[in-house]
Amino acid sequence: MKTQLECFPCFLSQALNTAKRVTTKKEKIHNIMKQVCLFLPTMPLDVTPSEFGREVYRIVSAVTGIEDPFQEIKKLHTQQALKLYPRLKELIQSSEDPLLTAIRISIAGNVIDFGTTAKFDMEKDLAVILKMDFAVDHYLAFCKALKKADKILFIGDNAGETVFDCLLIEELGKPVTYAVRERPIINDAIFEDAVEAGIDKVAEILSSGCDAPGCILSLCSAEFLDLYHSSDLIISKGQGNYEGLSDEIRPIFFLLKAKCPVVASDINVPLGSILLKKANI
Repeated sequence: MKTQLECFPCFLSQALNTAKRVTTKKEKIHNIMKQVCLFLPTMPLDVTPSEFGREVYRIVSAVTGIEDPFQEIKKLHTQQALKLYPRLKELIQSSEDPLLTAIRISIAGNVIDFGTTAKFDMEKDLAVILKMDFAVDHYLAFCKALKKADKILFIGDNAGETVFDCLLIEELGKPVTYAVRERPIINDAIFEDAVEAGIDKVAEILSSGCDAPGCILSLCSAEFLDLYHSSDLIISKGQGNYEGLSDEIRPIFFLLKAKCPVVASDINVPLGSILLKKANI
């Protein structure tokens, strides 16, 4: 998926909101906004929004000297999600189709996103998403791929969402490698965030080597790329990973909520939709 002109106001909004999160000094915020405004015209539109976002957040960190502006909020959302875990586990076990319910719960976790202007309420959004119809529903294809798969790669997204992913991994019933970001970027999960959520108890955790807010293969490590190209089933969570992998010819299933108008338009679904979409169908 390529960057659209509609993405530019969003990049500026993200930069401003993040700058205000970490500093009250107007001169620093002004400096950040000036640098972002100067940077945006230098990037071609044939790259993904995640590649733009990588540089925007790098500017914020360079000016403020704060590598992980969302560190505390990531911990808070992980703890909130962990409190919901027992109830959600019981819900999955008592449902008619535990795997499908676990997928819905994992997608519900995708509302935890500071890379969009969308606001969220973890418990309320969970209740709504559990009742929503999929705008794109490739569940039968997913089940078929899962049955045949020996090697599963799960590309994670946000911290806190990782707890909801744990529940899905437990239902997959097969060995899973869970990929996280190399370094902090927005509220995306890095290794420590995944461990705090308990991912290490259900899967092997691997850094993708990428420090963008999405999976950009050109930025990934050789170790991750070897796994990516050899996996029988790839689960991709969230909009950022969709942006980077939407044109790939691999056995990828995208699990996400379309929170951004540009992403929704690219998939041709209504804004706010949930989807389980196989790549290139």
